Amino acid sequence: MSQELRAVAWTGTGLALIDQTVLPHRTETVDVRDVDTLVDAIRRLVVRGAPAIGAAGAYGVALALLQGAREGWTETEVRAAVARVREARPTAVNLMVCVDRVMTRFPEGLDAVLEEAAAVQREDVEANRAMGAHGADWLLQRIGGERPLRVLTHCNTGALATAGWGTALGVVRELHARGRLEVVYADETRPLLQGSRLTAWELTQEGIPHYVQVDGAAAGTILRGEVDAAIVGADRIAANGDTANKVGTVGVALACADAGIPFLVAAPTTTVDLATKTGDDIHIELRGEDEVLEWAGVRTAPAASRGHNPAFDVTPGRLVTGLVTERGVLEVSKGELPGERLG
Repeated sequence: MSQELRAVAWTGTGLALIDQTVLPHRTETVDVRDVDTLVDAIRRLVVRGAPAIGAAGAYGVALALLQGAREGWTETEVRAAVARVREARPTAVNLMVCVDRVMTRFPEGLDAVLEEAAAVQREDVEANRAMGAHGADWLLQRIGGERPLRVLTHCNTGALATAGWGTALGVVRELHARGRLEVVYADETRPLLQGSRLTAWELTQEGIPHYVQVDGAAAGTILRGEVDAAIVGADRIAANGDTANKVGTVGVALACADAGIPFLVAAPTTTVDLATKTGDDIHIELRGEDEVLEWAGVRTAPAASRGHNPAFDVTPGRLVTGLVTERGVLEVSKGELPGERLG
């Protein structure tokens, strides 16, 4: 089912976005026909995952053109609306890259913009398929033996987070297709539970055996030898291999380093930001404190408590065993840096 799943789909007059805030209990779509609705959907995580946000942003240029035509906007007003889409989530570089790419066709009109947005979406699916194969090949060669692998992942990196198939979860799906996957440990991913709500839902659709575990269990699971490798996605990768991903990722990387098992980052080359030299230069989005001070709308912390809610953390490149892109695998911790190999 998830092989055909499309988190972002152009309907001809707007976007249909799978509402990831209500999964797994309900499967609903949000009809997006204006820029305000799209910006809100990106910020509220109706659509989430760097590649999926990039695809939504690419089509956001078309939305701005259509809305501008309906409401009599000037070109300046249309461009301002596109800029709002581009800036909706600051950490995920794919959003900016994809919007900028589609804007190169802006002077040619709506048809050209839609053509470029469709290319963005198509190329992401193709890149994900290639990543899955490269990552599975690398893991099977690196770990060796004939037994199926036990894999840990964090957050959601599947079809829901991309234009289709998935990045880190694409590697998992490829291992499963080859009969070389025993089980997946899916971190629940606090505070919004993308692992338990979304990754577990996708794994269930595929019939892939898995456990959902609290984020705090990940290090212990790794150090007890219950995991052969961890595979995560990324929202931005610096030229030196430092990687911003969903908060909690760096703890997984540290545990993998101590246990001596591979820690893989799977992401398309559009996630690599060569203009960002190190992780110190990556802007970390701080989300609303209610996400950590409340549970289902009910306050769980004392009234006087303040919430610290970074959406991402940065894993140093020295902890990244391999970076899987559609071009192959870079062994970052051994000095194969994105800035030198992907520039």
